[in-house]
Amino acid sequence: MARSIDIDIPDQSGRLAVVTGASDGIGFVIATRLAGAGADVVMPVRSTAKGEKAADRIRGQVPGAKVTTRPLDLSSLDSVAAFVDQLVGEGRPIDILVNNAGVMTPPSRQLTEDGFELQFGTNHLGHFALTLGLLPLLREGRARVTHQTSVAARRGAINWGDLNWERSYDARKAYSQSKIAVGLFARELDQRSALAGWGITSNLSHPGVSPTNLLAAQPGMGRQRDTGSVRLIRVLSRLGLAGTVESAALPALLAATGAGSRGSEFYGPRRRGDISGPPGRRDLWPPLRGMDDARRLWDVSEGLVGARFTA
Repeated sequence: MARSIDIDIPDQSGRLAVVTGASDGIGFVIATRLAGAGADVVMPVRSTAKGEKAADRIRGQVPGAKVTTRPLDLSSLDSVAAFVDQLVGEGRPIDILVNNAGVMTPPSRQLTEDGFELQFGTNHLGHFALTLGLLPLLREGRARVTHQTSVAARRGAINWGDLNWERSYDARKAYSQSKIAVGLFARELDQRSALAGWGITSNLSHPGVSPTNLLAAQPGMGRQRDTGSVRLIRVLSRLGLAGTVESAALPALLAATGAGSRGSEFYGPRRRGDISGPPGRRDLWPPLRGMDDARRLWDVSEGLVGARFTA
């Protein structure tokens, strides 16, 4: 059932799109669809070899596709700064930024290069620094910025007293926090843009549940084999009871390109309790509603990433 779900992507010819996490999974589908609609797509990737292989796959599927890869490790603020400097130096305005990349539930607490808990540091702080660093190009392009959150953000909270989970690491709660932070940042960015006249619209999406590699074996994160959850999701997807990778990409594509999509709005699947189905506008989950939390998170995040990345 989910396999037949699709949306039309408006013509993106001449527009520049930056998609994180595009070397596989949902991000790969997003980048492919944007390239197929005519956009010039930049794929920031941690593994150059994996990124080039993905770019070649896109070129094979989309004749004439304009896709390039650039090195970016969102768990390193130095890497984020180098990527930002490269794009700002080139000076081309950005029309679309999709903050899609992420890591999920390493079984033991791990740290980024800068000493942050891996999920909070990568999923939120890496994208926060990236977006603020690219702000001049986003403003010039009057960009739409779409932030990919997760069903894990339906409940939970920001652990204000221990953002880095130093005292009692819980992989799932830490992941939930990171994805709540993604959503709160999306909303605060849109509000600040509206107040300051930046011309940026910022919204958020979630993919539902689909068989991506987030819960698959990842020895680098201490996961030696596929989790039981991802094996179950693969079965449910084949039965049409969960989304496919292709359908899971559609909410972000709708948020990023839809003619009627607006800032601060939330897009996701509309069936089976947010798990699958055609994409559409959704009500914000309770943890994503508090603008006091959004403002507080912005201020805290600016302090954590440092003066290199400010609005």
